[in-house]
Amino acid sequence: MFSIGQTAIISMISHLLFIFITWRVMQAIKFDPLIRKGRVIEARIFLLFIAIAIGTAVSRFFLEFLHWSGDLIYLF
Repeated sequence: MFSIGQTAIISMISHLLFIFITWRVMQAIKFDPLIRKGRVIEARIFLLFIAIAIGTAVSRFFLEFLHWSGDLIYLF
């Protein structure tokens, strides 16, 4: 049971970390020409959703890679 809880907390931290990193990286990109005047809040929410999608995908890859590397001991 402790292993399941450990996996859950690592997964949650990983997702939040990669979402935060993605958000910070997206701040370096100029999206101003794509945003309509008066639609700043909607654009920020959309960028947040994009950051969540990308960050979650990267986190899942990272976590799966960790899991696969742990399973390599069963190869031999």
